[in-house]
Amino acid sequence: MKTCRLLLALLSLGATTLGATKPNIVVILVDDMGFSDLGCYGGEIPTPHLDALAKGGLRFTQFYNTARCCPTRASLLTGLYPHQTGVGHMTEDRGLSGYAGRLSDRCVTTAEVLRPAGYFTAMAGKWHVGQNHGVTPKSRGFERSLNAAAGGFYFSQSARADLFLDGEPLAKDDARLPKDWYSTDLWTTYGLKFIDEALAAKKPFYLHLCHNAPHFPLQAPKAEIEKFLGRYQLGWDEVRARRHARQVEMGLIDKDWAASARPDAIKAWKDVPADEQRRFDHLMATYAAVVHRMDRSVGDLVAGLRQRGVLDDTLILFMSDNGGNAEAGAKGRTEGDPTSAQSQWFCGESWAYAQNTPFRLYKHFNHEGGISTPLIAHWPAGIAARNELRRQPGHVIDVMATLVEVAGAAYPEEFKGQPVLPMEGRSLVPAFADREIAREALFWEHEGNAAVRQGDLKLVRRGRGGPWELYDLSTDRTERHDLAADQPDKVKALAGLWHAWAERAQVSPAPGDGAAKKKKAKKK
Repeated sequence: MKTCRLLLALLSLGATTLGATKPNIVVILVDDMGFSDLGCYGGEIPTPHLDALAKGGLRFTQFYNTARCCPTRASLLTGLYPHQTGVGHMTEDRGLSGYAGRLSDRCVTTAEVLRPAGYFTAMAGKWHVGQNHGVTPKSRGFERSLNAAAGGFYFSQSARADLFLDGEPLAKDDARLPKDWYSTDLWTTYGLKFIDEALAAKKPFYLHLCHNAPHFPLQAPKAEIEKFLGRYQLGWDEVRARRHARQVEMGLIDKDWAASARPDAIKAWKDVPADEQRRFDHLMATYAAVVHRMDRSVGDLVAGLRQRGVLDDTLILFMSDNGGNAEAGAKGRTEGDPTSAQSQWFCGESWAYAQNTPFRLYKHFNHEGGISTPLIAHWPAGIAARNELRRQPGHVIDVMATLVEVAGAAYPEEFKGQPVLPMEGRSLVPAFADREIAREALFWEHEGNAAVRQGDLKLVRRGRGGPWELYDLSTDRTERHDLAADQPDKVKALAGLWHAWAERAQVSPAPGDGAAKKKKAKKK
């Protein structure tokens, strides 16, 4: 009888955890990339290496981030909603627990959980969860790290190219760095270096790799940009239409979901003067070059894992921290030469409209265009499926629970003598085998923008004072048909659910509102 129970227990773990008990783990986060930018998500930008990972693994069609850089990084690292970690906005301290601008002592990071489980923990890339307050990768569980505190650079010549090695400042021309490095390549170079150290120590590794690509200022070598010049003369309307058609053909998007309408601020391409069309073509060509170079860097990482004989035993998760970025408005920004470190190029709203095909709105907002991200999961030894889609809704809060399960780690009730909050996320392991993920709801808030998704119903608002909108995502994920007026009872129920979460998760009180002012006055 005991033998039977043991066998049933082992079988219940699923195929993903049988075999190698401690898989290697690589989590890759990119910055400001839209839902449709990758070839395997309908884009025209050549991304053969990420497409190959998708072909050898899974693509999630309904995976979510938190709509902004710092909050997503905090949630990804902790398995909590961002305000619970102290990073409800960016990294400035706004005087409230949910908006302290740094990871708090009430959370643990994936590195702090995996390290006691025997993992070699390493981080490369953009950190941006409170280094200005003394929170470094080293102080939060990473044995090795090469990181930028925030980002905003690509070329080593940039005035903003401040690097830190294991928490200590590193000169951009230090002899330990490649000469005239480009950040996209640098993060992978050091990621592989750290992996070699893990292999030498005979430990499974966890690499947290955070690209600043394709965040502004968009910069790339001249030859890379020239590959794409002229390709975007067809304009954003046609680029979006073609992406949408490919998404429908791939099964990523339901053919009955009409793509969201072009916002009034964006001109029809035919109405854009010829000289401006050339400027916009150059702008999107630069963005494409940055994405293409990032894909090549991922390819270098995968090739390095294969050469070391560890690719099959490595779980790779790839995602973006928010949707395409409309900052700089419909005209975008093209200041200086994008092949130099001193330039300031932003895609702006017009091209972000195409990057987020077929969804509505952008980074900052909680409509689908702001919070939808590709998620590629590749793990040959642990995921039996190949080139399949997964439609289960997921969120960056789920990554912690997933890693805890596949690593056989233990999530603590307290850390360094302090109680820590329980995980909010759910493991994605059932979805790897195409089973459902049980949860009550998913929640969002950023800058007053807010949303809750329960099942296929999503309640969302634009701004703290905006009206609630209600959508059935099973029939209208592009958020074209607001059901709020027809279903007031459902709006009331979901709004109540959101407000209860906001109180529990340190979203409320928020900076600037009346409750926050009262709380500050009591402290004084």
